[in-house]
Amino acid sequence: MNIAITGGTGLVGQKLTNFLVEQGHSVTILTRNVSNKQNKENVNYVEWLNPNASPVDQLEGIDAVVNLAGESIMGRWTKLKKERILSSRLEATTELLSIIKHLKKKPKVLVNGSAMGYYGHSDSRQFTEEDRPANTPFLGDVTQKWEKAASQATELGIRTVYARIGIVLDADGGALPKMLLPYKLYAGGKVGTGKQWMSWIHIDDLIRLFSFAIENEQLSGPLNLTAPHPVRMQQLNRTIAKVMGRPHWIPAPSFAIKTALGQMSTLILDGAYIFPRKAIQHGFEFRYDDPEKALQQLLN
Repeated sequence: MNIAITGGTGLVGQKLTNFLVEQGHSVTILTRNVSNKQNKENVNYVEWLNPNASPVDQLEGIDAVVNLAGESIMGRWTKLKKERILSSRLEATTELLSIIKHLKKKPKVLVNGSAMGYYGHSDSRQFTEEDRPANTPFLGDVTQKWEKAASQATELGIRTVYARIGIVLDADGGALPKMLLPYKLYAGGKVGTGKQWMSWIHIDDLIRLFSFAIENEQLSGPLNLTAPHPVRMQQLNRTIAKVMGRPHWIPAPSFAIKTALGQMSTLILDGAYIFPRKAIQHGFEFRYDDPEKALQQLLN
């Protein structure tokens, strides 16, 4: 297949590109800066989101599109940062849909990046793809608007999947290195109440799920990209301590995290139990359904 990826130079985008090429696919990465391209076999770079860019002709014949473009949610959530988090996703998705509309042959599927933040947070509810949000905090509002923008693809007869990504465990970046740091310094312990749910997923399963969503014609609509066994933060932290052989003893109270991170602290202090029902119903087999097994593979 010929697969186009926006956000293909990011952590997930790069690993997804490598996986798809290994599977025999050709990948086209849409990027603002083609000068940063890497010379890889079966990987092409196309400029977009710049005034003089004209990507339509170069995207004819694309079979599938994965949309991962958007400002990183990491960093203090100032008013400007929050505006960029939302506007970057809506701008990229709107432009992507405009490009697709001008293609003579439309792609068969759009897998649009989203996040488990769609569901809000809850210590008691369990969410599947059929559930509505418990509340609408900032990230919930962002993901709902992002999915609504992407839903225009369905009007073009394109199978559309909303990939609601959980907390990605990856030794190369994302949340995990930040979670490991206190334990490396022998200062790890309970974070907040420790009762908040962590709906996590190993990077390898995440990448395989994206590929699964592209190839499985029966999948459409929301798809939870999380492992089937979420855990409480306290359990995840104790597992990190066990795998690393470090003590779990110095707590990080909620007020200290809120003071340090501001509103972004919700990523750490609030959680939800997200179950990947549709992936399991359609026969996807997780390689890492236990956090200890996942951490051992990543760290050892």
